[in-house]
Amino acid sequence: MTKSDRLAETFARLNAEERGALATFITAGDPDLPTSAKLLQRLPGAGADIIELGMPFSDPMADGPAIQAANLRALKQGASLAKTLEMVSTFRTEDEVTPIILMGYFNPIYQYGVSRFVNDATQAGVDGLILVDLPVEEDAELCDPARTGGLHWIRLVTPTTDEKRLSTVLRNSSGFVYHVSIAGITGTRSGAAGSIDDAVTRLRRHTSLPIAVGFGIKTSEQVAAITKTADAAVVGSAIINVIEANLDDQGQAEPALLDNVCTLVTALAQGARN
Repeated sequence: MTKSDRLAETFARLNAEERGALATFITAGDPDLPTSAKLLQRLPGAGADIIELGMPFSDPMADGPAIQAANLRALKQGASLAKTLEMVSTFRTEDEVTPIILMGYFNPIYQYGVSRFVNDATQAGVDGLILVDLPVEEDAELCDPARTGGLHWIRLVTPTTDEKRLSTVLRNSSGFVYHVSIAGITGTRSGAAGSIDDAVTRLRRHTSLPIAVGFGIKTSEQVAAITKTADAAVVGSAIINVIEANLDDQGQAEPALLDNVCTLVTALAQGARN
């Protein structure tokens, strides 16, 4: 899909190592642009195999309170889609290996311009997209141009996606499939291990793509349990909570913020390596 298919290479390498991937989510610009850029640079060294980078948006309807607050913090500090792409471009000057997936909503991309966005995202070193609010029926809006431009298009599937809908949802999917482990918003609760295993088994009957599981994953133990059957575990709200916990009364980043987030990521990464 991309000139250097970082996603395929990452999953192939981890498969050879007989372990799963840890995918970490942060919102670009949270709690401020310089701190966010530094955190992005440090995540791979802390243990992140794949990075999902949230595109700041004022109305993130699929996200829970933690990520909603992260979006508002980022926007207040002047974050934008253009600055998010600039952050990725800067990251690529030091890291040409770690896949970066932009995750979010269509409105900022629509305002930016689809053709311009696909070109700029590819040039910046983005590997794929997860768009929460674009169904299969709207593939012409962004999925088709993105895939043509060399970006992976990663679909979300949920516990309520039935067999007929699943085959439709998986059409044009690439990179990996993201299984949402709960019916609800991010960061509120965790899916039951048994139901997640059943869902992954079901998905493997429909696709040969790697399968990532997210929503509600907070601990190393959960990461270990999920990566026994899935190819990746995605952690977002737990990381955002540490960011929020390391802000002072004025909302500024405290000196220990980066270290504390990276300590959590390292602990989570151990789960994928067990």
